[in-house]
Amino acid sequence: MSNKTLTRAALAEEIQRNVGLSKAESAEFVDGIVEHITAALAEGESVKLAGFGSFVLLEKAERVGRNPKTGESAVIPARKVLSFKASQALKDEIIKAG
Repeated sequence: MSNKTLTRAALAEEIQRNVGLSKAESAEFVDGIVEHITAALAEGESVKLAGFGSFVLLEKAERVGRNPKTGESAVIPARKVLSFKASQALKDEIIKAG
């Protein structure tokens, strides 16, 4: 398993190479997509990318938890969490590549 990370810059470079946009246009394109996805999630919308997966904002209710060090009970406040579920196509591609 490699320790490589796919970055915005790498995505922009790939778009530049394959589509022929300038480096600045490619970076703007990637940033625009990320901003659009972020805005949709911030408004409570789910984001589905066919063949990739779904991002969903979940509401977690308030609950009672326990401090593992002291054993003391504590209230964990309600919160929103972001969940990602990979599509079957993505899972199949990862399994095939691995």
